[in-house]
Amino acid sequence: MNIRDVDFSSEFYLSASRSSGAGGQNVNKVSSKVELSFDVASSVILNEVQKSLVFQKLAPFINKDGVLKIVSQADRSQLGNKQIVIARFFELLEKAFHREKKRIKTKPSKASKRRRIEGKKKLSEKKTLRSKTDW
Repeated sequence: MNIRDVDFSSEFYLSASRSSGAGGQNVNKVSSKVELSFDVASSVILNEVQKSLVFQKLAPFINKDGVLKIVSQADRSQLGNKQIVIARFFELLEKAFHREKKRIKTKPSKASKRRRIEGKKKLSEKKTLRSKTDW
């Protein structure tokens, strides 16, 4: 299941407010900062396993009430920030649901062992040449 195909628009809430920082009249007049709020615990779309994964992996983005908050004020327009926030929301969910491949232990090859030993011998030889000689 591709997470981007699921319609979350009924479950998250978007709010706009004035951005902070420099920008002159545009910042003072226009509400371009967008904040996305998604209540993970009361989500109908996510199952219990997915909810626990979101709580584990996205803990820095979730407040004490169990609401996932994402904010963007990078763009000058509200529409641009809304698109950024929604894209980031889906990226975070994909990141939370991604399973790491289990590492398969391997042993070093004969060639790599030989190269390592040769490197150590060269270094050792270089250091012995640096030592003081008895004349």
